[in-house]
Amino acid sequence: MRALVLAGGTGSRMRPLSHTRPKQLVPVAGRPVLEHVVRGVRELGVTDIGVITGDGADHVRNALGDGSGFGARLTYIHQSRPLGLADCVRAARDFLGGDAFVLCLGDNLLPSGFTELAEEFRLRRSDAHIAVQRVADPSAFGVVDMGEDGKVGGLVEKPTVPVSDWAIIGVYFFSPAIHEAVRAIEPSGRGELEITDAIQWLLEHGYGVSAGEYTGYWADVGRPDDVLRANRHLLGTLTRPALEGDVDPDSRLDGVVSLGEGARVIRSTVVGPVVIGPGTVVTDSVLGPGTSIGAHCSLNGADVADSVLMDGARIDGPAPLRRSVVGRESVVRSTRTAAPIGHRLVVGDHSRIETDS
Repeated sequence: MRALVLAGGTGSRMRPLSHTRPKQLVPVAGRPVLEHVVRGVRELGVTDIGVITGDGADHVRNALGDGSGFGARLTYIHQSRPLGLADCVRAARDFLGGDAFVLCLGDNLLPSGFTELAEEFRLRRSDAHIAVQRVADPSAFGVVDMGEDGKVGGLVEKPTVPVSDWAIIGVYFFSPAIHEAVRAIEPSGRGELEITDAIQWLLEHGYGVSAGEYTGYWADVGRPDDVLRANRHLLGTLTRPALEGDVDPDSRLDGVVSLGEGARVIRSTVVGPVVIGPGTVVTDSVLGPGTSIGAHCSLNGADVADSVLMDGARIDGPAPLRRSVVGRESVVRSTRTAAPIGHRLVVGDHSRIETDS
């Protein structure tokens, strides 16, 4: 089996964080969402992974490399314009060859893994096997009409009147028959080649289509609020501290704290779960639960909780920072405790925010 991981698209819902890099590279619990996805694919034993890229191809390459760090071989496939998931399959035709493959959206987190779904695909010998989960508002998703035996009777993309509450959640397994389907379909009303249309084509032409329920935590990380929710969840699954940096005698660490190599905590209090990246320095600060801090950040006299700070971010001053996402190499500075600077703040890369009121 091979894998196709999608890391293109415009990421409009993630702006301003996606202005300078693909949304799939926004970090959650210390790692880019895309890296979580690739690691999930590796749990299946898959080593040949194709990565579909768009305008941010260089950023994706720099983040993932050649795949050797994951024990895999990565092949990058460029999609000049985001024309739909089925178009991604078309673009990857030569890479996929005649093998079965798993297709994963690079901004969807399924941290419990999907090895059981892969085994269902193998045992059923379906031509398409779709990961699904019950949702409260199916009209926002692709939806399947699924029988008790797991067989799919039909699919609808973002239906006005949903046929069920089974939403498609971003992991698909395909036999080579899908290539015939993506060649046969036409663009939808929004001008894209929909993977749901390709799967519906398989159904209408007698191919086997099934679905399996994913019962673990699932997050479509498409907006800054999604980043924070997913960050809280993944940090909450940490069970052991990991202290590779230095903590001085005047500091206090409570709960599960992960401290990267070369990181330093000086005269500060850290209440986990918290992840602090390599080379980051935390001085005279208080860090609360649900906080992820990237590499080579600087926090001076800061008060941060329930937030994500990306690599190179700098936080100076006592104004509380809560439920916020701060981009790479950005500066947030305050001089007074009461300054209303940091509730639900979303700061793009290389930005600067200061207040003295």
